[in-house]
Amino acid sequence: MTAGRGIVHSEMPAGDGIQKGLQLWINLSSRNKMVEPKYQELQSKDINRVVHNGVDVRVIAGEAFGVRSPVYTRTPTMYLDFTMEPGAELRQLIPEDWNSFVYIIVGEGVFGEEDASLASSHHVLVLSNGDGLCVWNKSDAALRFVLIGGKPLNEPVVQYGPFVMNTQKEIQQAFEDYQLGKNGFENAKLWKSPA
Repeated sequence: MTAGRGIVHSEMPAGDGIQKGLQLWINLSSRNKMVEPKYQELQSKDINRVVHNGVDVRVIAGEAFGVRSPVYTRTPTMYLDFTMEPGAELRQLIPEDWNSFVYIIVGEGVFGEEDASLASSHHVLVLSNGDGLCVWNKSDAALRFVLIGGKPLNEPVVQYGPFVMNTQKEIQQAFEDYQLGKNGFENAKLWKSPA
C-alpha cells in the first residue's frame, strides 16, 4: 500500500491459533508524501518464487536470481524471503548505496564471512553497504530469513501516531487534515472494515 494522502488502515490477523507476520513500512520521499494512495494486493500464490541450488526465495519486492517482483515501490526496495536447505550457500547482490538488514526467522546460519559466528533465529543483522550478502547454512536444518534493503532518502523524518512527514509543521497539517476530514480524508468517518 502506498498511503500517500488520505489512507487510514489497520491490519488484524485472522484465523485460529498463533499468527505470525512481518510488516515493512517504507518512508516516502518528501516529493511523494502527498501522492494519490495506491493499493496492490499480492496473494501468497502470486509471489514470484525461485529455487536454485538448495535456496528457495520468495521475491516480495525487488529481484533475486533474475526474477523480479510485480510489486511497485516508490522508494527502491528489496524484500526477499529465503529458505536455505542444509549445506546450501547464497550470494545475493545488494546495490552499493542501499541500507539493508537480515532478520532470521528460523534456524541458524553464517552471514558475511564463511568463518563468522553462527547467527540464529529472531536476530537482526545490519549489513555493510556495498558488500552484498553471503550466507552458508552449515546446520542440519533449514534456515529461513528475510533480506530487506532500500535506497536511503537522506531526508529528515518526523513521526506522530500513524503520520510520517519531514517537518513538525507537516505533521501538524496532516493531523489537522485528518481531524477536519480534508486533503484525502473527506470520507474517513464513513470508512469501515469488514468484521
